[in-house]
Formats: sequence, structure tokens, C-alpha cells
Amino acid sequence: MALFNRSTRDQRRARSAAAGVLDLARSVWRYRRDQLEPGESEALRAQTEELQGLLGTGAKAEPLGAAATKLEATLRRVGGAVYPKSMLGENAEFLLILAIVVLGIRSYFVQYFVIPTNSMWPTYNGMTPEVFPGAKDEPGLLRETARVLFRGAWPHRLDAPVDGEVLLPIGGQGSLGYVHCSQVDGRSWLVLPARERRYTLVVGGRSVTTQVPLDFDFDWAAYDAFFADGGAYNHTRLASALRERLQAGAYVDLEVDGQTLRCVRTGRVVRAGDRLLAFDEMAGDKVLVDRVSYQFVRPEVGSGFVFRTGGIPGIARVHGDTYYIKRLVGVPGDTLEVRGSTLMRNGSPIRGSEVFEKNARQQGQYQGYEASGLLAPGASVSVAPGNYFAMGDNSVNSGDSREWGFVPASEVVGRPLAVYYPLARWQAAH
Repeated sequence: MALFNRSTRDQRRARSAAAGVLDLARSVWRYRRDQLEPGESEALRAQTEELQGLLGTGAKAEPLGAAATKLEATLRRVGGAVYPKSMLGENAEFLLILAIVVLGIRSYFVQYFVIPTNSMWPTYNGMTPEVFPGAKDEPGLLRETARVLFRGAWPHRLDAPVDGEVLLPIGGQGSLGYVHCSQVDGRSWLVLPARERRYTLVVGGRSVTTQVPLDFDFDWAAYDAFFADGGAYNHTRLASALRERLQAGAYVDLEVDGQTLRCVRTGRVVRAGDRLLAFDEMAGDKVLVDRVSYQFVRPEVGSGFVFRTGGIPGIARVHGDTYYIKRLVGVPGDTLEVRGSTLMRNGSPIRGSEVFEKNARQQGQYQGYEASGLLAPGASVSVAPGNYFAMGDNSVNSGDSREWGFVPASEVVGRPLAVYYPLARWQAAH
């Protein structure tokens, strides 16, 4: 389609459009003159000079339009990849530039991380279950769709194939916690290949299975569904509930996944078609991390901080070089110990974050600090120069410096800025 026609009367617009065509001609000449045939080269040069001369003499709109239209037709014929650009080419160029910008920002300024586990719960959530005790409590289709979009909630609904009591197999090869599981091939977002954990429940001698991501704590869902006594979940409470059932003889031994396993009786009796377990798998928090600040200032006690694990042998030999997020509780020279539910720093209750006080008071979902590992009951530890001591806010379910030692200062990446997804948990980091 021609850029100009005889009805063009606006001199300013005509000059602006002609100048644009002239710039394109210069670009084509600059990048393609060595590839043009002699006739093409001569036509492009002559038409470019003609249009440039008309612009220089203040020609009217009509001769400008005619010269620019003629030059534009030549540009379409000889411009190659320079002019006209295809939509595919323009999009590819845009995406390439965008990728470069994003990689630069990610490498040097802000990076996003996904919280997979619950060592920092409830400050930062890993994948957590929300169990629905009855059918009336389960969200309907519209509400469930909204939960998927805004809360990252993925539904799991298990129905009884026959009448019977729900049995929970425990132990066995490959299990993550107490409830038996096995690793299988699965799909992430229904498309991408991924390894998952398959959990098996037994009803009337029949197996019922569900699959979840590797880091999902199904033990939590089992505790809330079958054993909850009003307290917040932790592995100690689940272990105590299972031990009581075993000591009371409330179990049977059955073959599950090719192994003979002890199956704990849950006390829930269902009929064929009844819901035996309903829960949503809630997505782990996605956190924006500032990679700049800690290049200039040292992290302070009480701050959340992200670090690499490649320089921490106790983690690297199992999980390799990855990223962890914990709370900084000790800097070089500090002496730490746990008394009751309180973390002590240099002889006094630690300060620097409201989380410390909430854990000390066991307020809400914060369950207090647990004395274990390097901070076993009666033990204390002094932080070595050039290192930090890291602990999870969910102390009773956290693998941290108590277990694998100090975090070298050189491994620190940055500080969390905000939780940006799930949208329902949007909040500034703390």
C-alpha cells in the first residue's frame, strides 16, 4: 500500500513521512549496498538523492509524496531483512532483547525464587495442604477455579472403591516421611515431565492412590485428615499419633507396592463412593529477592536471606548447589543456644524480628524453637568468622545450621523483597 496519495494536503505530515522513508533508505544502503545488483544500487541511490533534495528545498506535499512513494516501492524490492520487516522477525528481535534485559535483571538486581518446603512456614509457605473435612466444605467449580488462579490450589479428591475403614501404610522403601510413598513419573502443569511421589491408602483391601510433587508434605495432609487434635501440624505430633495407634494394636500388615507394610487404622469408615480424603495442594510462595543490597551492606540478625548451598558440604553432598532461604540468627562472634522455646543470642532472648518473639511465645502457628543438633539441649555454639548461622522459622520442621553447620558469607545471594504469588498471599517480605 502506498504511503502517500494525491489527497495528502498536510505539509507537515508529508515532510515527516518523507523523512521516515529517507531514514529507511539510508539503513538499507548502509546494510545492503554490497549485496545489491548494479541497477538496484543505482536506482536506490538516485531516488534517495531526489527525495533528500526535495526535502532540502521545501517542496510541497505532492512532489514529496510522489518521490517518497517511488523510493518506498524500491525499498520493498531491495530491502531484504532490513525493510520491510516481517512480523516474525520483529517479534523475534523483541523477544531476544526482552530475554537479554530479563537475564540481566535476574543476574544482577532482582531474582525470583519458589519456596518448595515449609522450613520457614508460616512466614513463607512451601507447598501446603488444605484439607476439607466433609463434602459440604469442598469448594464448588467456580470457587475452585478461582482458588487455582489466585491461590495456586490444585485439587486432590479420593473416593472409596469399596466399603471399609481407611488404612494408612507407613514406612517402606522410598518414603519421604512416615506415610508410605514411591517415586513415579508424572507431569508438571499437566504437560512437563516431572518426578512425583505416589501415596497409597487402603480401603477394604483395595488401594487408592494420589500423586503430588516431590517436595509436597503429604504427611501434613494425613495428619489434618485423620489425626489432628487441634494443634498445628508438625512431624512430632504425627509421630506421636502413629505411635499411639501402633501401641494400641490398631494396625494390620498388608502388601502395598510389592512390600509388606504396617497399615495404621485411622478410625474412618467409609462406604463405596464416599469421599475418603479431599485436599488442595497449595502452591509454594514465589518470592522476589534483592540481589544488590548485600553486595554493599552485611545482612543483619533477624533478616531473611537467600544463599547458595554449593559451599555447605552438609547440603551439597545431598542436594547439590541450589538456593535456600532461612532467617539469619547469628553473625561472627555470636553465641547461640535454645532455652525452652526461646532462641538465646549472647545470653539474652534474640531480637531483630517479630518472628523471634512469636516463636518464643509460641504465638499462633509459630511453635517455638527446638533444641537439636548443634543447639541440642544444654549445648551452645559460637559463630565462626566469615560465617552466619541460619535457622527456619518453623524450627520443628526445619533442616538448618543446627544440622549442616554455618553458611559462608561468600554464599549469600540476597534478601527477600516480597511474596508476589499466590496472589492471595501478596505481601512484603519480613
